[in-house]
Amino acid sequence: MIYVCIPAHNEGPTIGVLLWKIRNTLGEFSRDYKILVHDDASTDDTQVVLERYQRVLPLTLLSSQDRIGYGRSVEKLLRHVVKTASYPKRDCAVILQGDFTENPDDVISLVKILEGGADIVAGVTDMNGHQMPLGVKIVRSLSRWPLSTVFRGAPVSDPLNGLRAYRVIVLKKALRDGPEDEPLIRTEGWAANAELLSRLVPHARRIAEVPAEVRHDLRQRGSGFRPLSTLMALMRLRGRDLWPNSSAQGV
Repeated sequence: MIYVCIPAHNEGPTIGVLLWKIRNTLGEFSRDYKILVHDDASTDDTQVVLERYQRVLPLTLLSSQDRIGYGRSVEKLLRHVVKTASYPKRDCAVILQGDFTENPDDVISLVKILEGGADIVAGVTDMNGHQMPLGVKIVRSLSRWPLSTVFRGAPVSDPLNGLRAYRVIVLKKALRDGPEDEPLIRTEGWAANAELLSRLVPHARRIAEVPAEVRHDLRQRGSGFRPLSTLMALMRLRGRDLWPNSSAQGV
């Protein structure tokens, strides 16, 4: 089973089209799948659109009355997968953004490599000739030097990208071994992506990566990316030994 997990906040203009694209893509892939969306206190018509698509898709809706942020939304989705997956050694969870910046077609590439034996498959940002917004470019450039500890020793070349496939057993082990009353993810945005990977790496035997197309020009709303807050969240990772035992085999 493929669990496509989508954290969403005010994605009314794109979430319906995205869900239908996932249906078409995974329908041709001939694998069982379920879509999970966490609506993080949206103030637009996101919830209405989701309820409409729930009638025709294998779609489970989670929601929060108050805004909890990207990191906690992702964790809420992953905890739900761990709780409901019937075959944790075979099933996988894929994190996908709700604003269409990531291509649902790349989900197939991730899952195929995972089916080949990897426990985590990470997307590596590939602009594929498309323009990267200035704020995104600046934060990526600035973060390389002061955050060398985030990149040095990381099992993938792009630990900030959130598009990944995780074997459910890896998630289950990480949640089992962590303190029961503490969250798996404490940071936000790109920092949350790096932090989540660091928590899962000790439980993965093999980690792989694939190019993942990113299209900022397909977003139908104003960008939620905040360069300063993103950089500040990343700075909180400074000095943390994120990859102390990163011995998983990469490909």
